[in-house]
Amino acid sequence: MATFSACARFVRMSPRKARQVADLIRGKGVEEATGALEFCNRSAGRVLNKVVRSAAANALNQEGSGKLDVEDLFVSRVWVDGGPTMKRFRPQSRGRAFRIRKRTSHLHVEVAVKE
Repeated sequence: MATFSACARFVRMSPRKARQVADLIRGKGVEEATGALEFCNRSAGRVLNKVVRSAAANALNQEGSGKLDVEDLFVSRVWVDGGPTMKRFRPQSRGRAFRIRKRTSHLHVEVAVKE
């Protein structure tokens, strides 16, 4: 089974929040997944929608649009890895400072052809 992938790296969102959205589309067809992500209220939905459409476009470009159609594709794997964390400090009273961690994510999507 041929798989086609796309990824978005160093996305400025928490991996934990992005994984919640990734769980919504795992195993669904590409059209169903993009429809679900389009109406998702989370900010990760917009970025994951672009990655899913990019993976589908990669599949069509590599196989040829005559041989393959978007309806034949489904999301076989979705995973979110943590990227580097930017560390910032917020001043507090009495000369203290609290650390703020601005997290980043790497989003990976693989689509495959339905059997």
